[in-house]
Amino acid sequence: MTGSRNGVLELAVLGSLHENPLHGYELRKRLNTLLGMFRAFSYGSLYPCLKGLLTDGLIVEEEPPDDVVLGRRSKIVYKLTAEGKERLQELLTQAGPSSWEDESFGIHFAFFRHTEAEVRLRILEGRRSRLEERMENVRTALARTRERLDSYTLELQRHGLESVEREVRWLNELINTERAQADKSQSERDKRPDSDE
Repeated sequence: MTGSRNGVLELAVLGSLHENPLHGYELRKRLNTLLGMFRAFSYGSLYPCLKGLLTDGLIVEEEPPDDVVLGRRSKIVYKLTAEGKERLQELLTQAGPSSWEDESFGIHFAFFRHTEAEVRLRILEGRRSRLEERMENVRTALARTRERLDSYTLELQRHGLESVEREVRWLNELINTERAQADKSQSERDKRPDSDE
């Protein structure tokens, strides 16, 4: 599984199966809901991803019991293995530039409840930094080309800028909340007497 696209789908599949085992149709529906919010999801990419995860021993296929038949034939259920859980944890600790990009930020965010606080904070700060760069570039481009743009193109660029500004404000709120929770946890740890004493 190489490349950010496969990494994003791998994280989405492993994270979804971490919740509970699913058969292919349920997994497709869950991924469509999850990935559909952030980018277009191609069903044609799901089964090669599942095949790769099976080959790597990260998931297994299980047949439902004989008395449980769905439709004309039983459906195979995909389940995370111990190696799959380890791989998911490894993916959830990645807080580098690829986790801040449009392609993967939403997927990382969707699984924040399984992610350590310091990793969440690094991803949020990285995303904010990336968007602030983008905002500055759009403002610079608007200042240079404003006179040459028709009113519709100008409105489209303003709309894009407002969207980025709104996301930066949202990220600022999330970052402040994460920092406040970290400070509270640290304060509680500082108040506890050492167990050695």
